[in-house]
Amino acid sequence: MQHNPHLPGSDENRAADSVVAAMRDLITLGLSQGTSGNVSVRHGAGFLVSPTGIPAEALRAEDIVPMTFTGTWEHRLAPSSEWRFHRDILARRPEIGAVVHAHPTYCTAFALCGRMIPAVHYMIAAVGGPTIRCAPYAPYGTDALSAHALEALEGRGGCLLANHGMIATGPTLEKALWLAVEMETLARQYAIALQVGAPIILPDDEIARTVERFKTYGPRSRADGLVQP
Repeated sequence: MQHNPHLPGSDENRAADSVVAAMRDLITLGLSQGTSGNVSVRHGAGFLVSPTGIPAEALRAEDIVPMTFTGTWEHRLAPSSEWRFHRDILARRPEIGAVVHAHPTYCTAFALCGRMIPAVHYMIAAVGGPTIRCAPYAPYGTDALSAHALEALEGRGGCLLANHGMIATGPTLEKALWLAVEMETLARQYAIALQVGAPIILPDDEIARTVERFKTYGPRSRADGLVQP
């Protein structure tokens, strides 16, 4: 019998299920709303990405669009309008297995101001460096936006997109979602601290040491072990 990757229980179906679950998580975690936000996961020689225009609660595994790294797809639905930066991030960064894009309130507020988030808390090390950069504005879905995002993500796991939202990545979809939550939490804390007074910025060498410690930090399966620093 010829293998059918769309049969229930197939690797592709499980990967598509994970994208559906992540899209719903964006809503329940307060990271997105309506049909905004999109998710991709590396799969086989290409990747799977959420489709355009379908609310998360209505998504099914068969709605998730398989794509190639040349930017082609054969599916009844069109992929997210942001498929270009999903493709380019996954193509450029082989260590990344999943990409999450969302419009959470506090990250987006800083993005609206074109402001990066500095090292006001050691948890910024989860992003891989002493800042969460803000990529310059470009229209959504364009090659220009993808190029800006790649530059802002250099040496980082996440970034802001000016006048738009945020991107979080990870080796797995679980870790990408976790990082998105951490980024929004940090943005909220920074926003409140700015109202209280002048936040103290931690030095780069302290963040560099914490980045090293964070290489084993974040969500872990039981198979990985549960010990964290």
